[in-house]
Order: sequence, then structure tokens, then C-alpha cells
Amino acid sequence: MKYLYHIIMSISEKLLLLFGNFFGEKARFFTQGQKQVFKHLQTCLQPDKPVVWFHVSSLGEYEQALPVIEKIKEQKTDYQIVLTFFSPSGYEVKKDQTPADCVSYLPIDRRKNAQKLLNLLQPKAVFFVKYDLWPNYLYELHKRNIPTYLISGLFTPKHVFFKPYNQWLKKTLKAFHHFFVQDITSEKVLRKQGFKHITVTGDTRFDRVYQIAQTAPLLSAIEKFKQNRPLLVIGSSWNSDENLLIPYINQSNLNFKTVIAPHDISDKHLKQIEKKIEKKYLKYSQINSNTDLSKYDVLLIDNIGLLNKIYRYADVVYIGNGFGKSIHNIQEPAVYGVPIITGPHINKFNEAVDLQQLGGLTVISNGNELQNILDKLLKNNELRKQKALITKNYARQNLGATQKIMNHLNTVL
Repeated sequence: MKYLYHIIMSISEKLLLLFGNFFGEKARFFTQGQKQVFKHLQTCLQPDKPVVWFHVSSLGEYEQALPVIEKIKEQKTDYQIVLTFFSPSGYEVKKDQTPADCVSYLPIDRRKNAQKLLNLLQPKAVFFVKYDLWPNYLYELHKRNIPTYLISGLFTPKHVFFKPYNQWLKKTLKAFHHFFVQDITSEKVLRKQGFKHITVTGDTRFDRVYQIAQTAPLLSAIEKFKQNRPLLVIGSSWNSDENLLIPYINQSNLNFKTVIAPHDISDKHLKQIEKKIEKKYLKYSQINSNTDLSKYDVLLIDNIGLLNKIYRYADVVYIGNGFGKSIHNIQEPAVYGVPIITGPHINKFNEAVDLQQLGGLTVISNGNELQNILDKLLKNNELRKQKALITKNYARQNLGATQKIMNHLNTVL
């Protein structure tokens, strides 16, 4: 398997650099980024300042890394932060909006690239986040004995690194000087596999979303839209979610308002949503100083960056993609203290499983179940308050992962 992996990485790199521009916008961004990685880093690195390197996969992992990045920037002013992304959807969004000193794509995981990158960076410490672990980089880091850490790690007994045929992958985990993991299960799995330096810190993303909640500006348009009526916020919805929710909105006689913030805000998808809505609706971009928002029942969000601020005004939140591969972020609404509803695919996220068990999150699998829970929550203010308190308390209890990590790092950095 080890040699097959090296062959696949080698072929992938060659094919990508030759043909990547022909496979859509994301592939084109990724290809161009790969071609310019080393030149870009050589340009932005400051040779007289030591490097701390963070690697993340995409936006979610970036949000987990950010609280630690900010703490190191604050406490270790003589260091420069290098941040690499694997995904174009992360890099292209955040390349100019991060406290890191240098931001780039991660060169494809080949031994020669790992050696070249580490020769260039000469990092004093390296941080990976959650899942995005690359064997050749880990091998080279271990070989050079560079202090390497995992933030918000998650491991199960079925993790790919622990498959019987992947012993070579398991060995690359020896690169980590310390594992900062989200839960006790991950700690137990690692200890059973023979690893010792492990701390259960929880998920740093709770710290990040709480920070956003504390500093987010008020949105007067949402306040004027909501009036004094219960507000249902549908966050990061997909077709499978909208096909259940929009008929409910159309048919319900309850006196509530709805904000729909779809995952896909392309004109094509927004038009599909608009055709389905029978109540009076407005797109967020159409609001102006003369708009009487009290006349509308549905507000359709057609831009990026507002959703985590809109959750402040929600009385009930539906989180999308629970009928897809996995749900979107439930931590953002949880910190505001709000009942959450989602589809059945929640098992990849501890916080969703925990909140379902506690009663703050309700999982639905069809339209009848959706109607039942929404009718109850929108009619019963006391029930909403009970569930809201559960989510709020859970979020507060899970704060502090960043400080736990920094308590350890302050002794080694």
C-alpha cells in the first residue's frame, strides 16, 4: 500500500499540472496554486524570523486553527506564521483575510515536495488540524524531529491510519509530539495504538464561534424583518432540505418568519428556490432604505458571510445537509442558545450527537417529522426556551480548548 500511495501521488501531480486547468474553476485554482507555491513562499517569507507552520484542509479546519494562530501571534511576536490549505475553497476565500504572514497551497504529498518545503520553511513547530494528515510530510517531520502537533484531532478504531494493511501509515503518526484531541474516545483509540502524549481539549472551533458571536455586529435589516414574530433560520440548505422545508413554509398557518441561507447561492439555485416559495419573499441583496421588511414572510440570503451573524436572531434553526454526506456547522447557532433541527447524518460530529442526546437538537428523517417538531417549537415558547438553554449551556461548557493547548505550548515554544 505504501508504494501504491507514492505511485498515485506521483501520477496525480503530473496529471494535475498537465490537465488541471480543464476540470473546472476549483481545479484551475488548485493547479495554478500548485505551480506557484514555492515561488510565492520564497517571496513572502522573512528570513530573519522563525517559522511556525499551520496546515488546514479547508474553511472548517481553518476556523479550528485560527484561535491558536491568534494566540501565538499575540504571545510570540518574534515568530512568523505560515498557513497552508489543501482546498481551493479554503485558500481562495481566506488568502487575504488571515493573521498568518504567508498563505499558500500545500504542495502535493510527495517526498520531494515535503523535503523542499521543510528545507524552505525550517519550522520551529508544525500544526495539523483534525483529519488532514499527509504521510510524506509526517514522515519527513518525524525524520527531522520537528515539534509537530495535532489540533482538534478525532480518531475512531476504524480510522484509516489503523487499518491492518496500513501499518506504514500508523508509523507516520509518530511525527506528533502531542495530540490535542476532541474527545475521550480519540484518546482511548490513540493509547490503544501505543501513543502516549495526548490531551483531551475539546474542539477549538467552539472558542472561535463564541468569539464571533461576542463581536458580531447587529443586523438592523434582520431586526426589521423579524419584527416580534418567531424566526426560523435555515442554514446552509441543500435541495434535499429545501424540498422538505419550503412546502412546510408554504402550507403552515403559524405566524412566523423564515430566513433561508442556502449552501449554493448561484443564480441558478436561487431561482429554483424562488420558484418553490409561495409566500411573499425578498432577496437580501434587494433590500434598500425604502424597503418595508415587515411585509415579507421569507428572506432569501444571496451572499456569503452573514449566516453566523443571523443566528443571533433565530428562535429555531435548521442546519442543512443532514440528508447528504454530513451536516454543516451546528456550533455557530449553539453558542447563541437556539433549538436545532437537522437531517439524519450527524454521526461525524460529536457535538451533534451530544446535543441530540441532551435534547437540544432534533433529528428528522421525513416531512412529517419536520412538521411535527416545527409546529411544536413555533407554537410553544417554553419548549423553545428549554431546548435553547440546553444548546447554550453545552456550547459554554465546551469553551476553553485553545487555552488548554496554549498552556502546553507555552512550555515548549
